[in-house]
Amino acid sequence: MSDTKPLRFMPRAGSASPALSSAPSVTRVMATVVLALVPGIAVYAWLFGWGVLVSLGITVVAAYAFEAAMLRIRGRPVWPFLKDLSVLVTALLLGLALPPLAPWWIPVVGAFFAVVVAKHLYGGLGQNSFNPAMAGYAVVLVSFPLHLSRWPAPVSLTDAPLGLLETLRLTFLGQLPGGTTLDAITSATVLDRLRTEGLAGDAGVALSALPFLQAFAGHGIEWVNLAFLLGGLWLLYRRIISWHIPVALLGGLGLMAGAFHLVDAGQYAHPLTHLFGGAAILGAFFIATDPVTAAATPRGKLIYGAAIGALIYGIHEFGGYPDGVAFAVLLVGLTVPLLDRYTRPRTFGTGGGLR
Repeated sequence: MSDTKPLRFMPRAGSASPALSSAPSVTRVMATVVLALVPGIAVYAWLFGWGVLVSLGITVVAAYAFEAAMLRIRGRPVWPFLKDLSVLVTALLLGLALPPLAPWWIPVVGAFFAVVVAKHLYGGLGQNSFNPAMAGYAVVLVSFPLHLSRWPAPVSLTDAPLGLLETLRLTFLGQLPGGTTLDAITSATVLDRLRTEGLAGDAGVALSALPFLQAFAGHGIEWVNLAFLLGGLWLLYRRIISWHIPVALLGGLGLMAGAFHLVDAGQYAHPLTHLFGGAAILGAFFIATDPVTAAATPRGKLIYGAAIGALIYGIHEFGGYPDGVAFAVLLVGLTVPLLDRYTRPRTFGTGGGLR
């Protein structure tokens, strides 16, 4: 959920009924999304170190700077758009998609493409055709694949975890403490190992602290995903999002993974690996539910979510990238105009009357 259109059902002063007088503002919606992300961010930083917060901080500052610059260039008022928090949500989702130990200019380049290209060149708030955060991430992933592999090892599995100052030196100057190498503080993700080594390489080599996820999601990342799941469920409770896309996305991914796993468990990973080993939970509740670029009709949302889930699985198992959330959201997003057109509910009184 990176941006949102101005809520058109909000009444203007002096407008006539009917109108929804209690419609939430853009700022209120975005603030709720930010709060829902807090548990996942907190657990992520606690388990994987200062790099998470440093990367998010750089992304947020860069995104706000580009947003303010583009608003001035376009002759738009700056403060009203900055305080609606939509750019903050975009920055947080982009920052969470990026490896925390990537050099500082990676989040800056990603924020530039997200805010300037994917958002403002399409008309600004609510006019973008592609999810800005995922567009920015896809650009830097394709352009700088080596730098996008700096995923930190869990702090509990690192002999000498980096402190805040050491993390800042690495991020901005590329300097590590004496005697420390990148291999000592980074590790391949579960999905990285699944893509490069397959199940023979033990994709879930790090033991999970949760018995039912042991050896599936990897140490630490299962807690992060459970925290994002908690935040996503809170969004459902607050009715900021509907259940259709998250359920369809996770269901489509789980069914695809389950079917292949049943056919050949020795070659295809367990469904829990795909659901909790990457960004599927974050994608289902926070990214694919972007109200601007997602399908708008109930049936369209179900098809949209299921297609993303199936495509994520295809990229996980057969694609060239370990995690397929960004590409799946961007590619299936191309079908949204058709989905909204052909799944639109029938207007009352048409199509042969009441049934």
